[in-house]
Amino acid sequence: MLRPLISALFLATLAAAPVAARDSGPYYRAELAQPAPASQVIAGGVLWMCEGTQCFAGKGTSRPVVICKRLAEGTSAVVSFSYGGEALSADGLVRCNG
Repeated sequence: MLRPLISALFLATLAAAPVAARDSGPYYRAELAQPAPASQVIAGGVLWMCEGTQCFAGKGTSRPVVICKRLAEGTSAVVSFSYGGEALSADGLVRCNG
């Protein structure tokens, strides 16, 4: 009798996890100079969702400027880049696109 209850709670926890992640929104936001080559781009080990020149992604494990650089290498120059609500500095954008 306890086993079905534990299984049900475990499944409910798993089902709720994607909802929580989706509700937190993207961590990275980027605007590209040219439209992305595809609606989904993997750059720097991060899955980016792109529409035109706007791209969004969840948090990766590298420094923001490295994430930005990998995105630029896989798409086009990055015009603006933010992470966790903070904009990458002008110097950071130069390093990103360099």
